[in-house]
Amino acid sequence: MKIEIWSDIACPWCYVGKRRFERALGEFPHGKDVEVVWRSFELDPSAPQRHEGRQAELLARKYGVPLDRAEAMNANMAAEAKKEGLDFHFERVQVGNTFDAHRLIHFANGHGMRAEMVERLFRAYLTDGEALNDREVLVRLAADIGLDGEAARAALMSNAFADAVRADEGRARTFGIRGVPFFAIDEKYGVSGAQPAAALLEVLEQAWNDTAVQVVVAADG
Repeated sequence: MKIEIWSDIACPWCYVGKRRFERALGEFPHGKDVEVVWRSFELDPSAPQRHEGRQAELLARKYGVPLDRAEAMNANMAAEAKKEGLDFHFERVQVGNTFDAHRLIHFANGHGMRAEMVERLFRAYLTDGEALNDREVLVRLAADIGLDGEAARAALMSNAFADAVRADEGRARTFGIRGVPFFAIDEKYGVSGAQPAAALLEVLEQAWNDTAVQVVVAADG
């Protein structure tokens, strides 16, 4: 069974959704038979390399709400994250373009470390307050998980993997995906949003049983 997950590093719900999915997969009896593929999705492809101002101020402008309301939204989000064992620090977040971060994920995938890179980038952005628009920061994060920093730098300084990011986003459009996280299971089941682990587990079981039925029918035929 193949599960494709579209997410953006700048999306806090994507990190929460990642943890919930991991919990569901851990409880799924056939977890070892599941292939997980992380796909790129930019919530704001036209974002500048770096936004000036605090994240809460940008959030307030985005939704047209007072600053204190935006800060309350952040507090609620952080509380949800804490339930999943995550420690969000929105006061540290440096908002900027995530295209290079997505390219780095594809670079890591070429070395069999896509999942590790995704996890490191989420933590760097939402917990540590790292500037993911800074290529030297990205190089250091790549080295943190055991990748060759110089090879990562060379990739980032070129246009490497730009087409791969765009291909993921094009694939998202074919599915009609407009928000993340989004989980596509065997191209037949779609789950939008950071659903509870129990709900994700239910979908996994349904998809697995559906596949098993098809295999039996095919064998009988």
